[in-house]
Amino acid sequence: MKNFYLLLFLLVSFFSFAQIRGTITDNKGIPLSLVTVLEENTYNGTSSNEKGNYELNIKKTGNHTLVFQYLGYKTQKITVTIDQFPFTQNIKLVEENLSLSEVVINSKDNPANAVIRHAIKSKKENSEKTARFKADFYSRGIFKVKDLPKKILGQKIGDLDGAVDSTGTGIIYLSETVSKIIFEKPDNLKERIIASKISGDNKGFSYNTARSTIYDFYDNTLDFNSKMISPIADNAFNYYKYKLEGTFQDENNLMINKIKVIAKRDAEPVFEGYIYIVEDSWAIYAVDLDIKGYRMHQEFVDVMKLKQNFSYNKNNRIWAKTTQSLEFSAGIFGIKFNGKFSYVYSNYEFEKAFAKKTFTNEIVSFEDNSNKKDTLFWNKIRPIPLTLEENTDYIKKDSVHTVRNSKKYLDSIDKKDNKFKFLSPITGYSWKNSYQKKSFRYDGLLNLSSLSFNTVQGWNLDSGFSFRNWKQQEEKGKSTSISTKFNYGFSDDRLRVTADYYHRFNNQNYATLSVFGGTKVNQFNPEEPISSFINTVSTLFFEDNYMKLYNKEFAGATYGQDVGNNFYLKGTLEYQQRKPLFNTTDYTFIKSDDVYSSNNPLLPDDNLTPAIEQHHLTKASVFAKINFGNKYISRPDGKLNIRNYDYPTLTFGYENAFASNESKYEYQLITGQVRYDFDAGNKGTLGTNLKAGTFIHGDNISFVDYKHFNGNRTHVGTSDRYLNVFNLMPYYSNSTNKSYFEAHLEHNDKGYIMNKIPLLNKLNSTLVLGFHSLAVPDTKPYTEFTVGLDNLGFGKLKVFRFDYVHSFQNGIQENGVVFGLKILNVLE
Repeated sequence: MKNFYLLLFLLVSFFSFAQIRGTITDNKGIPLSLVTVLEENTYNGTSSNEKGNYELNIKKTGNHTLVFQYLGYKTQKITVTIDQFPFTQNIKLVEENLSLSEVVINSKDNPANAVIRHAIKSKKENSEKTARFKADFYSRGIFKVKDLPKKILGQKIGDLDGAVDSTGTGIIYLSETVSKIIFEKPDNLKERIIASKISGDNKGFSYNTARSTIYDFYDNTLDFNSKMISPIADNAFNYYKYKLEGTFQDENNLMINKIKVIAKRDAEPVFEGYIYIVEDSWAIYAVDLDIKGYRMHQEFVDVMKLKQNFSYNKNNRIWAKTTQSLEFSAGIFGIKFNGKFSYVYSNYEFEKAFAKKTFTNEIVSFEDNSNKKDTLFWNKIRPIPLTLEENTDYIKKDSVHTVRNSKKYLDSIDKKDNKFKFLSPITGYSWKNSYQKKSFRYDGLLNLSSLSFNTVQGWNLDSGFSFRNWKQQEEKGKSTSISTKFNYGFSDDRLRVTADYYHRFNNQNYATLSVFGGTKVNQFNPEEPISSFINTVSTLFFEDNYMKLYNKEFAGATYGQDVGNNFYLKGTLEYQQRKPLFNTTDYTFIKSDDVYSSNNPLLPDDNLTPAIEQHHLTKASVFAKINFGNKYISRPDGKLNIRNYDYPTLTFGYENAFASNESKYEYQLITGQVRYDFDAGNKGTLGTNLKAGTFIHGDNISFVDYKHFNGNRTHVGTSDRYLNVFNLMPYYSNSTNKSYFEAHLEHNDKGYIMNKIPLLNKLNSTLVLGFHSLAVPDTKPYTEFTVGLDNLGFGKLKVFRFDYVHSFQNGIQENGVVFGLKILNVLE
């Protein structure tokens, strides 16, 4: 009986508010999805769902001509007379009979090439016709998972709040938005979201926006992580071969050319499938193209399928995109995903120009109560009907969400999870009050990830406690955390303790306050160029102790926030007491005649001279970051800044050390930095990072306060890009208390060159060329050149990189290799 009422509710929901609705099938009765349904000579349209069901919102009775358009099938026009609503109109579509005249079959003159040349020549004119418009916009996104394991890397996955059943299958995300958009090519957008809905989330503020749907094949490239080459790009013939599959006439008696798009080289960033071009105007009629994951360097993705349908309006003679869908299948480690995004554009208003203040930095906003629209509203306005599976998911997850967010349910789950076990003092313990959104954690004593080795402390182990309160985070963005960390070194037999208080005030300007203090060992370079894991391996196996440490006792506070849309400002005040440290162990896994270097970065063979004198001082610093041209999304639950990559990022810093026990330790430091990525389209990206600084009164300061640079002697790289490191430079060989300038440039060809080299293109890797230079007073510049391959790996796991490096300074040249293990950056 319960299932009967559910089915009855679903049927009522489906049929009650459709103005014109029905089912679209082929002549065998098989439902057709993504059929475009339009009212003739208007941009009032919709699309059919996976079951072939459609709903078209027409408000007036009388005669209406409906157009049914679907790739591979004859377009049909039907005139209906409507006396009352709802009105049912089912239809069967018949497969299109393509014609291919013998006259155009000529091996020396491929007819498809002629069509593509016309399309390329006319694309600027056709693009301009839809360059400025207003429209209604609808989007729906759905993700499904299959074979989800109970655990991944030892962590329990659970049923994802009821989304996954016992077989590891289910809908893990379902969301819809309805909005009004104003758009101007290339990227001016103003979107007002009227309604937003997420299955199983009563907040319902979806991230689906029109901003992420702009795929324009009139542009030379389309951004899918890599710059994919349009089949009608200016240089398209360098990447594609074409075949004319046939022609047909649409409902307006316009001839449509069906062109098969064929990749010349498999590894290039190219599409495959079909593009439909209108004869004479050479506008795009439709696209039906596949994107293979490895071609866009997204190995987890098997394939994406992008479909677009355009409709013609006799009144303004414009072909405009009415529907778009993006389907994908992906997977890794045996887990399979698939998803689909469906979009409908309707009620276009094309403009010759917009007023100057039409577009602002705010690109997306939400109407009040946009997430509170009821089922009646959605059934009336939704252009693509829900399938039974989707409708069931909304009902089930809304019910599950209500139950699983009740105090009774959350308390019962917490009671089970919060049990203190016999081994908890050793393995760790966590406590949570989910209803009040509070948690406490003890890290335990046997956390292998916190175990490391260095020559000052020997084996050392971290543990700690943390408390977090995020009760107001969802509504106002407030959250608070308090943590303490205990570090014990077994060789120097010393316990060091630090504590930190962190509070975020809101999610509008993201103001944060941090108060901290304690005692810990610090690397001389605060950017920590060598990680604990890499240092542990290099010392125990190779007796190379590159990590140089001093003891810091400190107390301080930091406050930071966004100031406007493009400007971030942070200030820090900190008291520090510094003490020298010495090696306390010569333990190693592999014995040899070599001995550890000292803990003095400047005197590696001297184990008696301290690297620094004991002293104390106070530091006040100001840090500013500027991103020009930022846009932002105004959400009821927060503000999201959208970086504008057309402009560089500038940072400035000022540091003043004062109140020292000796005046010689006091100084001022002024720094600046410019970071910018030059986009070369399908030819790759040139990343640049330029940094400079100068000390004032820094002649006698402690070595702790020198400017240190990120060297690397381990021949292991852990970052995605090497734009902040010198790959062969000793860690402290060029440290300075005067002025400095460093430059890092790295060009990743994104496969532009590698894809064209036989055999090597099978690697699906990218070529990376780098230049790094450092200038400090009283010595010749340090310079290095690199050439390497990125995106290396096995199957879908592309986490390796290999670089050859040539460096020189003061007449000394060095050659070496760096093995990039990007997975270490994730694990750490």
